Amino acid sequence: MFEFPSLFRLDNRVAFVAGAASGIGLAAARGLAAAGALVVCADTNSAGAASASESIRERGGKSEALALDVTDAAAVNQAFLDLEQRHGRIHTVLTTPAVNIRKRLLDYQAADFDKVIRLNLAGAFHVLQAAGRHMQAHGGGSIILCSSMRAVTVEPGQSIYATTKAGLIQMARGLAVELGPCGVRVNCIAPGVVETPLTAPIKNQPEWYNAYSARNALNRWASAEEMAGPVVFLASDASSYVTGTVLFVDGGWTAIDGRFAPPV
Repeated sequence: MFEFPSLFRLDNRVAFVAGAASGIGLAAARGLAAAGALVVCADTNSAGAASASESIRERGGKSEALALDVTDAAAVNQAFLDLEQRHGRIHTVLTTPAVNIRKRLLDYQAADFDKVIRLNLAGAFHVLQAAGRHMQAHGGGSIILCSSMRAVTVEPGQSIYATTKAGLIQMARGLAVELGPCGVRVNCIAPGVVETPLTAPIKNQPEWYNAYSARNALNRWASAEEMAGPVVFLASDASSYVTGTVLFVDGGWTAIDGRFAPPV
């Protein structure tokens, strides 16, 4: 039976966030902690992970830091084993690390392709696999991948990045089907234009920045903090019957044509 006042609470749960040092990962880590979870802030930037964890504790939350490169499968697997020994169970896993090399597809070099695929797809796969094995053994949990509106809409220079974000959705759906009988839920959020370190170069070009603002239904960019609510929702019992799906958090970008508003 549901206790409606506590549907979004995560008290006595452990959440693991990869990419917690900045951007969406940092905002989500803070949101999960505010909902009551003990948050493991993982990032290849060890100082950034420590800073994120400290910022949560300063707000009265519970957190610890973990230096982790998600492209290292052995390190990811060991991290989950270590966390299981310390905490017993991990209830929520979010992975956000990504890189975008903006080049037209015909200009891509093999090294560019490998770099984007290695972090965006392979890194997420390592976390997904380790989390899935852990949650399968413990009879449940919520895994959240950070896809993008670019999974379904693309522009010049975004082809390979978009490919990885579409791939994340299919990986999430596949694992959701495979682990659903074990009580494990797997979903994606698909942000639109969000002000993060990854998009800082766009913000520094007013014409580009303003064009993106005008393109979505809300006529503005999102803050990273606006991604925390959807993550908490997917981590909580409020989404207990939600799996294998994509939650677009894109300000209506994928709902609006955006080129012309006809007089009606």
